This record gives sequence, C-alpha cells and structure tokens, in this order.
Amino acid sequence: MLRFPCLIVALVSGLFYASTPAHNSTLALSPAKSITLAAPMLEPRSGHSATLLPGGKVLIAGGMRRNQDFYRSAELYDPASGNFQPTGQMSVARVGHIAVLLRSGKVLVAGGWVGHDCTDSAELYDPAIGKFQPLPKMTTRRGRPNATLLATGDVLITGGADHDAPGGIATAEIFRSADSRFEPLSPMHFTRIAHTTTLLRDGRVLIAGGRGATVTAVAEIFDPSTNQFIVTGSMLTARYKHSGGLLPDGRVLIAGGSDDRDWTGTLNSAEIYDPRTRTFTATSPLHDSRFKLPDEAVQLASGRLLIAGGSKTVEVYDPKTQKFVVATGQMPEPRHYMSETKLPDGTVLLTGGYPNSDRASSETWIYHP
Repeated sequence: MLRFPCLIVALVSGLFYASTPAHNSTLALSPAKSITLAAPMLEPRSGHSATLLPGGKVLIAGGMRRNQDFYRSAELYDPASGNFQPTGQMSVARVGHIAVLLRSGKVLVAGGWVGHDCTDSAELYDPAIGKFQPLPKMTTRRGRPNATLLATGDVLITGGADHDAPGGIATAEIFRSADSRFEPLSPMHFTRIAHTTTLLRDGRVLIAGGRGATVTAVAEIFDPSTNQFIVTGSMLTARYKHSGGLLPDGRVLIAGGSDDRDWTGTLNSAEIYDPRTRTFTATSPLHDSRFKLPDEAVQLASGRLLIAGGSKTVEVYDPKTQKFVVATGQMPEPRHYMSETKLPDGTVLLTGGYPNSDRASSETWIYHP
C-alpha cells in the first residue's frame, strides 16, 4: 500500500488545481429549462459543503480558496433575499468534509482535510443559535469520506483517506444521533475514496466506485439491519469522482467521473443500478465528460436528476426518455467540486467550485426547472 503524506490525497482527489483538457460542450436535445447567475457568496469556495436547513436557508461551510488556504468560516444563503450572510465558525478549517442534516435540525460536520493532514474531528451546527458545537471524534481520520442519513436517523460514514492510507480506506462507522457518538462497523470489502453512496427505498445503501489502489467498478450494499456490507454487481465502468442519485422507480443513476488517468480520463458514460436484479446496465451518455462532481445528484420534483459541476453546462437526466438534456445558459468556466442544493421552491442553488485556474469561485447560480 502506498504511504505518503495525506496532502498527496488532495491531488488524487482533485483538491489541487490543475489544467483540464478541452471537453465536448455540444448542446443537444431540447433544453431542460435554465440556469441564471445569482448573488455571490461572501468567500470563494471549492470542496465546501452546502446543506438545506429546516427553515429553508442553506448552510455553506468550509472549503478552500486555493490549495492550503482553507476556511473555518460558514455562511447562510437566504432564498427570500437571494443573499448570503455570515454565521458561526467551525472549530477547524476543513475541506472535503461531510455535512448531514439530522432529524434534530442540526447539521453534523465531520472529517476532511485540515492543512497537510486528515482529521477525525466532528461538530454540530445549531441553526437556532448560529454556532458550531464540538463533538467526540470519529473512530478514524477521514479525508473526503462519504455520508448517508439512514432511515433510523443515524448517519453511515464510509471510506475516505487516512494519514497512513492516502489512497483510500475500507473502514466505516455510524454516527448515533440519539447520543452523539461514533460507533465502528465492520469494514467495507474494498478501500474507497471519491465513491458515491445512495440510500435505497428499502433503507439499504448502495456504495459504488471510488478509488483504492486503483479506481474500481465494484459496488456493495450496506444493510443497516445487520450492519454488514454485501458485495453486489459491478459497474460497467470503473469510476470515481462521479455522481449518483435515486430515480423515482427505486433504481440508481451513476454518471460521469474519471478513470485512473484522472484529468485525461474524464467520463461521459452513465449507467443504472437495479436493486431487484443487482445489476448495472448502460443508459444514454452525458453530453459533456465531467468529473469532480457533487456526490449526490439532485432529484427534481419531476423525477429528473440534475448533474452539475465539471463542465460549463448543467444536464438533467430524464428517466422517461433515458436521456440527458442540457439546460439553457452556461457558466463562464467549468466548476469542479461545486455544490448543488434543492431549495424549497424546487429551484437548485449551485455554488462555487474551481475553474481552470488556481482559485476557487464565489459565483453562484440558480437552476430553474
């Protein structure tokens, strides 16, 4: 197993800035409505988190301006005014962390990179007082793990990078929301970083792709009734830094990402996992090859799934036609590791990310379905 400083994972997971090759930005099919420029954030951010709060505001936390220039700060987007305002600061400056809205209305924030290392620190954001409160540490340090809110109200946390395993770890844990503690689980079958986790209708979780010693196509299922991971079918294409989302019929769309070549191996392919047959089948490709995407695609009221990031354009997958359609309007440059958050009115807030340069962006956009 490779053993390098955890900082190297930032390069592996795309948190360093680099030039990206030209990509196909051809627009086809009928547009899927539009994106429009909105008010900027208070800070330029990439690798940050964006979480819809019960009152309708969006918590934007952490991220970075550029490599090793990380934020403790957080801000709130108010859909009523269309503006951002500052809120409390986290205990540490972090990027590539998790942020999950709990049933209590508070937000669990944990893991990520802090300076040149990964962290096991965790905290809760309380919107009632606008402050972050410290929590006991996770069971291990995790840089860019993935997290899923389970039907029980607990949070499954999987993979990421550790100081001694920058290429990805197989460990997993559960945050027990009732008493705010982290509980270790049996490990996954494969080491993973930059994978996707999707909550299925039956309460289980599909874990797909990611990178360990190499980028993998293997998927597995977490069953909360047994707290065990079970290997399921493999994807048609090995991928990481991709996006996944639940379709209205209970299947899962997996789209984009990259292979082992990273910037020169970006993908436009997409496939669908059927939990009944435990198999993946191909579907129509994206119009643009894109990676460094939000882990979870946004399900719109129509049942379509929105894919943003890694490109100037925004695409929407229509499960009825099994095709992607491109929204009208585009960003001036591709946005990598941006965030996407569905607002109460059905529009989607798109924030930050970094383009083909050495800086993050403070620009935000609204997708209108």
